Amino acid sequence: MTELNPCVTVLDYGSGNVRSAVRALERAGATVTLSAKPEDVLTADGLVVPGVGAFGSVMAELKSVDAIRMIGRRVAGGRPVLGICVGLQVLFESSVEHGVRQEGLGEWPGAVELLPADVVPHMGWNTVQPAEGSMLFEGVENERFYFVHSYGVQKWDFDVLQPKMKAPMVTWSQHGAPFIAAIENGPLCATQFHPEKSGDAGARLLRNWVQSLRKKRA
Repeated sequence: MTELNPCVTVLDYGSGNVRSAVRALERAGATVTLSAKPEDVLTADGLVVPGVGAFGSVMAELKSVDAIRMIGRRVAGGRPVLGICVGLQVLFESSVEHGVRQEGLGEWPGAVELLPADVVPHMGWNTVQPAEGSMLFEGVENERFYFVHSYGVQKWDFDVLQPKMKAPMVTWSQHGAPFIAAIENGPLCATQFHPEKSGDAGARLLRNWVQSLRKKRA
């Protein structure tokens, strides 16, 4: 029944067409609100942070709606957040897009860098190597997902910098070099690919995430 569905807010801060993400989440079993209002962002069972375009532009738009503070409050309170595409990238410390260093949210160490591939953007379907025990990729470990990006995080230093903390689950893909395709870190998850554009595999991944919200609320 609809009233039992987890409530998910898709952060509305001007990031391109997010209607496909809203529809995909609804099909995955969520009751979805597209909003940047604090009451919607902070109280939802889950928050989705989409991202399309340049890192710097996305960061500026997030700041304009006070989303950086609200995302930080959710993470600090253990309330689930899912970043998508540039929504993953801004969770890292910085980006060097177009040769200019820009600050990110700093939830994870690392920099977003240009993929060292003969052809960029990396556009189309690609396989991933999910972390063992992944919740997001349960049932779709061997499937392909849809990517559209020229930049990515190619190094992972969390295990070294935070030796006393449980290491996040990191899923990798490759285009010119290995890059992070997804991360699961307690309440904070993110994918470099677009699950809402990844057919049945992406639909299953979103159902897995929505189901985790249902379990957390129970």
